[in-house]
Amino acid sequence: MNSHITRIQQVIEPLRQEIINHKVYSVINDLDDLKVFMQYHVYAVWDFMSLLKSLQINLTCTTTPWFPVGNANTRYLINEIVAGEESDVDGEGIRKSHYEMYLEAMEQCGADTDVIAQFIAALKETGSLGEAYVIANVPQEAREFMDFTFKVIDGKASHLQSAAFTFGREDLIPNMFISIVRDLNAKFPDQLSLIKYYLERHIEVDGDHHSHLALEMTAELCGNDEAYWKAAEEVTIASLQQRINLWNGVYNEIVSAKNNVPA
Repeated sequence: MNSHITRIQQVIEPLRQEIINHKVYSVINDLDDLKVFMQYHVYAVWDFMSLLKSLQINLTCTTTPWFPVGNANTRYLINEIVAGEESDVDGEGIRKSHYEMYLEAMEQCGADTDVIAQFIAALKETGSLGEAYVIANVPQEAREFMDFTFKVIDGKASHLQSAAFTFGREDLIPNMFISIVRDLNAKFPDQLSLIKYYLERHIEVDGDHHSHLALEMTAELCGNDEAYWKAAEEVTIASLQQRINLWNGVYNEIVSAKNNVPA
């Protein structure tokens, strides 16, 4: 294992454990709680794709005329990940992006998809995250999460984008949450089979194959540059802190709903 990667993994382990053992999972007890979770998490699923595509744009040639960009190994690594995330197979073997699978899972369980749909429509029309947030009334914690992601994207530093993608977004679904969904699915199989498939597929593809590709990509992009590795560590820490903040928002809304208090 690359010594720089080992160091980052050691430094961020307390933050990873805070996410994996976050109190939000202790309050997801029924379908309504899970719906709230998904209505926040969908923004992370969506901007994950934006972070991924920004890496592909920076590491490959996506315009014509075509010219070779970077080196073939990083081109292979990012293209392999994009293919899996943007055109995976659902439970029936139909090609879909993970974002599209997630939306279908939300619809199946009755989670509200209107806000994310309004946000996407407004963003397409205005080109402004800020305006789209207001039009769709996106939760504050989700706004802050996406603002951070797009700050990394707009910085156009491939090694930082790769670090945020590799360490800040992969391998963060705890077994506790999988167990909760499986238990609820046993009670409501007609409403939760799609989110169960999504989570299990995420672990199978992202947590195994893609995580190894992403680690190799980050190591390739940072190389032997100590400043790059230090910056990669810092952006990873900030990325994980944003995830904690997002989960805090979910927790507060679920608890407020249970206590009949406006979130």
